[in-house]
Amino acid sequence: MEVRIDSFLWAVRIFKSRSIASDACKKGRVTLNGQLVKPARSVVVGDVIGVRKAPITYTFKVLQTAKNRMGAKLVPDFIQNITPKEEYEVLELKKIAGFVDRSKGEGRPTKKERRSLDEWHGMNDSYALFDDDFFEWEED
Repeated sequence: MEVRIDSFLWAVRIFKSRSIASDACKKGRVTLNGQLVKPARSVVVGDVIGVRKAPITYTFKVLQTAKNRMGAKLVPDFIQNITPKEEYEVLELKKIAGFVDRSKGEGRPTKKERRSLDEWHGMNDSYALFDDDFFEWEED
């Protein structure tokens, strides 16, 4: 049985919706046996699908085809994840790198810091920020 690739990617839960899978194919993020594909391309047993989800490319081998979406427990019967370990290492490095460069005090303030900033700016006072006394207006 042949199935459209966008439908198959949705059925095996790689994408949340068929339209998202179709858009990924149109944007060149999906390959079938090493070649870029359009959403209507057919998938058969034995094909190798590559899906680019930044920063890595996942690789799957088709074991069976399916048209209907299935439960997560049934997915291993239909596809085999053959993504190289090097790709997962890149993903781990990306996760770690996000925290290494950030020094303390940068980024979003904590709740305590936000309260002290509001107090310092006078946000808790009873007057409005754009009060008439705040600006000196020139009148014509």
